[in-house]
Amino acid sequence: MHSSISRLLLCTTLASSPLFLRSEQTGTPRRLMAGDDSTHRLAIVAADGSLEWELPVTAIHDAWILSNGNVLTQQGWQKVVEVSPDKKTVWEYDSGKMNGNEGHRVEVHAFQRLDNGWTLIAESGPGRIIEVDRNGKIRHEIKLKVNNPNPHSDTRLVRKLSNGHYLVAHESDGAVREYDKTGRVIWEFEVPLFGKERKGGHGPEAFGNSVFSATRLANGNTLIGGGNGHCVLEVTPKKEIVWKVEQNDLPGITLAWVTRVERLPNGNTLLGNCHAGPENPQFIEITQDKKVVWTFKDFKNFGNSMPVQMVVGKK
Repeated sequence: MHSSISRLLLCTTLASSPLFLRSEQTGTPRRLMAGDDSTHRLAIVAADGSLEWELPVTAIHDAWILSNGNVLTQQGWQKVVEVSPDKKTVWEYDSGKMNGNEGHRVEVHAFQRLDNGWTLIAESGPGRIIEVDRNGKIRHEIKLKVNNPNPHSDTRLVRKLSNGHYLVAHESDGAVREYDKTGRVIWEFEVPLFGKERKGGHGPEAFGNSVFSATRLANGNTLIGGGNGHCVLEVTPKKEIVWKVEQNDLPGITLAWVTRVERLPNGNTLLGNCHAGPENPQFIEITQDKKVVWTFKDFKNFGNSMPVQMVVGKK
């Protein structure tokens, strides 16, 4: 994903340090990006477990490696920043101070660099998705349907689809909604509680339907990261659940707050496992029959609040 120059800049002396603590992987080793807001670290982890590059961060729920080698991330709940491999901020947008948000509580939990160079930003509190240009001017905006408004949890991950629609994980509503470009809801799925009672907290002991993410699959189904429901769901356009991973389905692993989910070309699924404690991996790959084929765990460089995890390069 990086040019040779960017890759060289990303590499640091950390990997050669005798004091460096390496991550643990089972299965074929991978290069990945991980972000943890308890240790305030966003890092690119080499396949051998060493840190190639890292950036101090504060609150974080989203991050990207861009095609130019830069990293699109956030510093706190309001500021989205683009950082070069040598850690210089080359672009930023502060949702707390721009385009009508001054004096209002606003949090950002998702953003995306679009093909036209604009940046999608989901603003919880104002309850809107905006697309801004390099000068911070809003070029497109839609309002979101929010039944249980909360500046911290109106949204989690939000992604623009290839058809121009927006797929939104509404944490506080326990729902995934697809909006067209005018802001009309054209598909909605309420994540069920499956007959269980809600329980507070963030770890394995908690329970709810605070959904974290949703991905539209090539077959038209939607893959959902169930947050504190400790689950992954695959849902058809007719809202039928055709595949489900529950909290204790994976031998030797307990799921807690399921964050990012991704269906790989080989049919396997990657899922993030946040707040599950140091005895559990933070990033997992499983087959359709729920066999674990790869895990990542690192409670030396990261902590128990790692909502950002993605494989970098070949998957």
